[in-house]
Amino acid sequence: MVSDGSLKEKFTSLEDAQLSNADFSFYTSVASVYSSKIEGETIELDSYIKYKRFGVDFKPDHTRKIDDLYEAYEFAKKNSPTQKNISKAHALLTKHILTKSWQGKTRNQNMYVTTSDGKIEYVACQPHEVAAEMEKLSLDLEKLLGTDLSISEIFFFASLLHLVFVKIHPWNDGNGRSARLLEKWFIADKLGEKAWFIQSEKHYYVEHNQYYRNIRQLGIEYPSLDYTKALDFLLMLPNALLNDK
Repeated sequence: MVSDGSLKEKFTSLEDAQLSNADFSFYTSVASVYSSKIEGETIELDSYIKYKRFGVDFKPDHTRKIDDLYEAYEFAKKNSPTQKNISKAHALLTKHILTKSWQGKTRNQNMYVTTSDGKIEYVACQPHEVAAEMEKLSLDLEKLLGTDLSISEIFFFASLLHLVFVKIHPWNDGNGRSARLLEKWFIADKLGEKAWFIQSEKHYYVEHNQYYRNIRQLGIEYPSLDYTKALDFLLMLPNALLNDK
């Protein structure tokens, strides 16, 4: 299991990268690139840094979705993770994914997560239940934000928020990006700006097969999810910090 001491020591040692300046955040670039790559974007971190930090020209289609997610992270740094602000962040990160009418808006149709060969892997929360489930999540989030927690508890609940959000699957698209942002947003609200230096999105991308396997362990349909099987997923976040070189 993960100890408070090891997490605190590693978290305290986090520092921003030398490449960062007033107009560019290296670790926000890492988060935006790798969270996008999990969803199938092909841009490499080195290319994005050349573009974002040094002004190298790339075709707009190659960078705009990552730019949108970068903007959502920057928005999160300046605002609290309320339900309203989570919707605003989603609107930012889906500017070039969804039509404007669905940016920041919960879905009203059934949602299935499928495998690459077209098999149904997961049936998300029913559309008529999404608003109520998101309201419950929002109330839990509000309570957690107002509760004193140890650092291991903060990482536990951050990861759990990530997992519950993904399982509700409230949006037509952008659910994974939003969930990974919310996870880090919660930690930053509790522990401060060093949370943005955690390379959790990169860890999830490198271990993306395990990441999805751990999410699947809870079950196929929302009403029958078994959160007693969540431990493997919940350990991925602290390991992202502890195993970072």
